[in-house]
Amino acid sequence: MAEALIQIGVVGCADIARKVSRAISLAPNAALCAVASRSYDKASAFAAANGFPVSAKVYGSYEALLEDPDVDAVYMPLPTSLHLHWAVLAAQNKKHLLLEKPVALDVAQFDRILEACESSGVQFMDNTMWVHNPRTAAMAHFLNDAHRFGNLKSVRTCFTFGADSDYLKNNIRVKPDLDALGSLGDQGWYCIRAILLAANYELPKTVVASYEPVLNKDGVILDCGASLYWEDGKVAIFHCSFLANLTMEITAIGTRGTLHVHDFVIPYNEKEASFLAGTETSFDDLVTGWAKQPCKHTVNTDLPQEALLVREFARLVAEIKFKNSKPDKKWPTISRKTQLVLDAVKASIQRGFEPVQIQE
Repeated sequence: MAEALIQIGVVGCADIARKVSRAISLAPNAALCAVASRSYDKASAFAAANGFPVSAKVYGSYEALLEDPDVDAVYMPLPTSLHLHWAVLAAQNKKHLLLEKPVALDVAQFDRILEACESSGVQFMDNTMWVHNPRTAAMAHFLNDAHRFGNLKSVRTCFTFGADSDYLKNNIRVKPDLDALGSLGDQGWYCIRAILLAANYELPKTVVASYEPVLNKDGVILDCGASLYWEDGKVAIFHCSFLANLTMEITAIGTRGTLHVHDFVIPYNEKEASFLAGTETSFDDLVTGWAKQPCKHTVNTDLPQEALLVREFARLVAEIKFKNSKPDKKWPTISRKTQLVLDAVKASIQRGFEPVQIQE
């Protein structure tokens, strides 16, 4: 007999929750069972507009959803400043937690969230979707191939988009009391995760923020970058911005190969994603062109990457619920490493672009 679907409630009606609600509906092992907002009418309208089943419960408070015994897990797209309180409360109510990124304002807050999850035996995962795309596994396979890629030497990543005036004035990501990390917490999170993936999740030793980040009048980061250094000589650079044209790229260079990705956060097409991989690429004899060029690798998927994320999250929850397994520590560990680097970039900016040592 097939196991029951994992029942997921949505805590908050942020715009990104539309995409994740669809993903929960598409995942074969999960179901939308509830939605909560501080306004019952808003929650009801959200459920009606986003394909919630008629059986789904609608709540006018977050507490009510978290206290519902029929809810196995929650997706929480609240502003980062609210994560600590509500994520801890969710864990204390034995709800497995899919938390929007960035996971916290700093690693100290995140450690308190993880302590609550560990105490309650619930699974934690952040909502970084692209790492669940099968393309990412194919990229990692190439990066870890000693013959095709060799040893990593450098990584460059960027994620930028040109926000309009309304976004720059009113979006929660530019409000110091809601998402004080700004572009660094939103786009920089993805860039840092890509760098860590290329480095096989080995933390850098030192982080130095780039000079002259752009801040709004409230001190929230709109544009910034940083360089990361490892003891063995690896180096990485990233740039994130609300003020530049839409771009999301990874270039990883090894001793034998190179990886290029031009749409790593959101693939150009939902059901297929590509990357370029080159091994011992070279010029022709007259140096008028390339004798050996990178090859394009395309990976197809039946489900979009956000639904694959939900499927994996629900699988882990089911292992705990039905088989008495322990929560998987892989995902919280990766989240924490991402937060540590993000914290170091922010600290370097605040200290006048001084090098910051990362202490794991």
